[in-house]
Amino acid sequence: MEPVYRSVIGIARVVFASQGLKFKVEGEENIPATGGAVVAVNHTGYMDFTYAGLPPRSVKRYIRFMAKKEVFDNKISGPIMRSLKHIPVDRGAGAESYKAAVSDLRKGELVGVYPEATISRSFEIKEFKSGAARMAIEAGVPIIPTVIWGAQRVWTKGFPKRLGRTNTPISIAVGKPIDPVGPPSELTEKLHTTMQAMLLALQEGYEHTPGAYWVPARLGGSAPTLEEADKLDTEDAAARTAAKAAAREAKKQG
Repeated sequence: MEPVYRSVIGIARVVFASQGLKFKVEGEENIPATGGAVVAVNHTGYMDFTYAGLPPRSVKRYIRFMAKKEVFDNKISGPIMRSLKHIPVDRGAGAESYKAAVSDLRKGELVGVYPEATISRSFEIKEFKSGAARMAIEAGVPIIPTVIWGAQRVWTKGFPKRLGRTNTPISIAVGKPIDPVGPPSELTEKLHTTMQAMLLALQEGYEHTPGAYWVPARLGGSAPTLEEADKLDTEDAAARTAAKAAAREAKKQG
């Protein structure tokens, strides 16, 4: 029994209803009723994790998401994240969060991971990090590929959030479990190929507005291409690094 998590899910459902979100979920039967598993989710918006938590409720399960440490440091979100037993990720000390995730998997938990690490501004599947595969192999658990489409219309990087009654359709697909077999690089590539195919399938049945910011360039939207988005991410990372260096230098001189 997890009264806090159950209550949060209940509140989330009320919020989703008030927003008029229209969910289409397929593949719920691929969520294991028991045992650990890595739930790999594509990342197009800030609300992805709330939508990804819906399919596991079909078997009354919850996901422990790996989330950046800053969310746990926040006075409001921190206590909630800890009570839901999510896993803080300190990018400067990733080994500890990795160990915590593997431990949870071995205890039979579902651990949510974003293999892309950051939001995809192109809304295409970015290159994957190998963490999901490595955790699955070390813990001896399957990977459950999960793809969400439409979340970027609610709230994504670089655009205002749309949390009112938007009646936005959101499609979710859960793929068949992928066994933790082979080297991490090969398993990562298999996961990437699988989720890319799943995303294309979801997009086929979705109505896209020509020129819209949330529509990939490939489908006639104004989102940057994958290459353009990767360049923006690189520039942002360089700017953050420079800002941190400047802050450290200012602190020394102060």
